Amino acid sequence: MSSTHASAPANAVGAPIIRDATEADIPAIQAIYSHHVLTGVASFEETPPSVDDMLARRATVLQHGLPYLVAELDGRVAGYAYATPYRPRAAYRHTIEDSIYIDDACRGRGVGRALLAALIERCEAGPWRQMIAVIADGGRGGSTSLHSSLGFEPIGTLKAVGFKHGRWLDSTLMQRALGAGSEAPPR
Repeated sequence: MSSTHASAPANAVGAPIIRDATEADIPAIQAIYSHHVLTGVASFEETPPSVDDMLARRATVLQHGLPYLVAELDGRVAGYAYATPYRPRAAYRHTIEDSIYIDDACRGRGVGRALLAALIERCEAGPWRQMIAVIADGGRGGSTSLHSSLGFEPIGTLKAVGFKHGRWLDSTLMQRALGAGSEAPPR
């Protein structure tokens, strides 16, 4: 998959524009992620990575041929999403995991839905057949309903697998088929 995919036009006034992330977007992406690391539980990291770390992470995603997207809203990066291999073993090569982070100031404006829908569409164009969402805090918050609205089904919950901000955290797994899913062998 190319990282030079053209920007998609906004569908309506005030709707996010989804496009491939560029190196120039990484400082804004790092700021969004740092906020989530420091104040939330969507990430189990406890120390925000640097801009250089985030550049390296983006490069790794692109090396796997996977998309790394941003949403622009009102002329600035409002959120980002990407897919990574679910696990490193060869038999998992057709399964990927999604990640989405939204600037708190842009929540409730359709950014997450636009990003996830675009991510799914891009991943369905590739060889991947399953997408996994790993949702922290037992699925509390909007991530579970967002994923459900785009075809993800709950698979199970891993109890108390993380400890952050002074409390134990669960991880809820959700899954969605991509393209033909398991109905046909991979190509």
